[in-house]
Amino acid sequence: MQSTDNFDHIAAALQQPVDLDFELPDPEDEEIPEVEFQKQLDIAWQVCDRFDLQTEIWRGRILRAIRDREKKGGDGRGTGFLKWLKEREISKSQAYAWIQLANSADTLLEEGKLDPNAINNFSKRAFVETAKSSPEVQVMVSEAAQKGDRITRREVRQLTDEWTAMSSELLPEPVKLKAAENALPPRYIAPLVKEMEKLPESHQKSLQKEIAQNPDVDTVKQVTADARSLAKYLKAAAQVQALNEEEVDIETALIEAQRVGCLSIAADLVNQASQLEQTIGKLYMTWKRIGNLADRLYVDTGASTPQLRSLLNCLEPLGSEVMELQLGSVGERTIRLQIQETV
Repeated sequence: MQSTDNFDHIAAALQQPVDLDFELPDPEDEEIPEVEFQKQLDIAWQVCDRFDLQTEIWRGRILRAIRDREKKGGDGRGTGFLKWLKEREISKSQAYAWIQLANSADTLLEEGKLDPNAINNFSKRAFVETAKSSPEVQVMVSEAAQKGDRITRREVRQLTDEWTAMSSELLPEPVKLKAAENALPPRYIAPLVKEMEKLPESHQKSLQKEIAQNPDVDTVKQVTADARSLAKYLKAAAQVQALNEEEVDIETALIEAQRVGCLSIAADLVNQASQLEQTIGKLYMTWKRIGNLADRLYVDTGASTPQLRSLLNCLEPLGSEVMELQLGSVGERTIRLQIQETV
């Protein structure tokens, strides 16, 4: 009976659609101050955004119900769900974006972290961003929304940065104190924490010591850049086969590079080495493919296909053991590559 009542309520709502009829300021009216003109348009835009958010949350709930029903009684491939989308000209990516928005709304509402009346203060992206945030950030964002503040993704990220600056265990106390005093803006600290999280504990400690000695913006920026280089170095080093031929102490090499101030150069070198090895592998597979295709084409051509045979003769050397390539428009330099296979 309750389900029928709900259906009747929705059907009645369709008979009385919301009328969005704004009196927008005349763009040619020069007597309206620019500040007032922008304010009036911004208010109208926020109303549209709120209406749109509520609509898309409900679209997501509807699509989620259709999908879940299909999972329970469908063919297991989602055919009914896809048919429903096709009939309404909705893409899968759009459908799942709406479902994600509905999930975000329901999560925040069910956990009691958000008053339903405060939903209208969010932008769509801010809503999704809030649902992905830590519980502490969700509380901070919800409190701001319930006070009537307009919440966009920028506000969510700002509050996230502030929470990171105050709570991360990777930050030494001098940095946290500076952050609490607003001497270190959170927008500089959050990227530092993000990069340090990628590093082993030994490297985290050396960076923590450095910023503890000089907890200022310039040091935080430099340490963030160093942490980023360290992460690239470690990721690339794990993929470089040349480093496996000898027992290279990567950890010590990193410390040495950092000590002499050439960490970014060392990181770039290892990264380029990794890319070169990958390129060699791709070159080998392409070289083999060209050789196989040339052999097949040779068998299928003859005197009746002179131009095709000419094309083959021109390209076939690229599949030979020695390849030659001229660099520059007038052959300023010739590069020869020799591939030798060993088993």
